[in-house]
Amino acid sequence: MAGEKEIEGAIPTDEDLIERFQNGDLYAFDLIVKRYKDQLLNFVYRFLNNQEQAEDIVQETFLRVYRNRHAYRRVAKFSTWIYTIAGNLARTELRKRKRRRLFSLSDIGIENKDYEISSDDFNPEAHVDTLLHDKVIQREINRLSPKFREVIILRDIQNLSYEEIATILRVPIGTVKSRVNRARLRLQERLKKL
Repeated sequence: MAGEKEIEGAIPTDEDLIERFQNGDLYAFDLIVKRYKDQLLNFVYRFLNNQEQAEDIVQETFLRVYRNRHAYRRVAKFSTWIYTIAGNLARTELRKRKRRRLFSLSDIGIENKDYEISSDDFNPEAHVDTLLHDKVIQREINRLSPKFREVIILRDIQNLSYEEIATILRVPIGTVKSRVNRARLRLQERLKKL
């Protein structure tokens, strides 16, 4: 990554950075935040569908990483550990919403995306089609139950492996594969109806 201090000429791994952070290197924590803030925000936002709450959850995730840095053991991938923290916080927020009955039409929104479009190739109709397509898919993902929504986001949007998802969710790999398959089928059925 650009701007990262090199260790013996190589970009440090996540595990190297957390080890450096555990040994008191605060710059290593800054690099972890830079590496993961956008990924986690995307994950949590797609799970909660609320930008402000997603930002709060990501901030809380990094706060917990900071406070509990010595709890991390190198037996697991760092990315799995941090996604587990963020996922647990997001699920807790969903449970709070249900208790408070916060679900409303205003909660159903779509992420504002920035698109880089070459001025030579700009096609307003295609741009609108892409925006509408993304909005429809996000809306249908939001309508899935939380257990299906979470695996779709982790697998198809965050591109995590089945093994990483199983570790994050603390379920067997077979369960992850089954949920991903069922979630994709449900999405496919819903999108065909549109």
